[in-house]
Amino acid sequence: VQLQACGGGLVQAGGCLRLSCAASGRTFSRYAMGWFRQAPGKEREFVATTDWTGGSTYSAVYSDSVKGRFSISRDNANAVALQMNSLKPEDTAVYYCAAGFGRSLLRGADYWGQGTQVTVSS
Repeated sequence: VQLQACGGGLVQAGGCLRLSCAASGRTFSRYAMGWFRQAPGKEREFVATTDWTGGSTYSAVYSDSVKGRFSISRDNANAVALQMNSLKPEDTAVYYCAAGFGRSLLRGADYWGQGTQVTVSS
């Protein structure tokens, strides 16, 4: 199983970036997929998730710090994207794609991607 994230980079405050994550090795239709981030010197924190709610439907959940600025989408069972708008310097972090079976990512993940750096300059 592999989660491959891409799309990070350097952007000025107020700008936007889009992160993508593709999962392989199994079908992730019943998995929550989403994103965490870790800034230098800080613990890893939850950003957003698409939680499986049955069938082929997913529910989006966001942390308060990104609500209204970030938008998560489940492109298919094995792919998730994060559109980040109105970026702030405090959004600077390594962003990790994650997946968890049968539960919200707020309760933990089973698989992690390698991380992609997002840097927002002031």
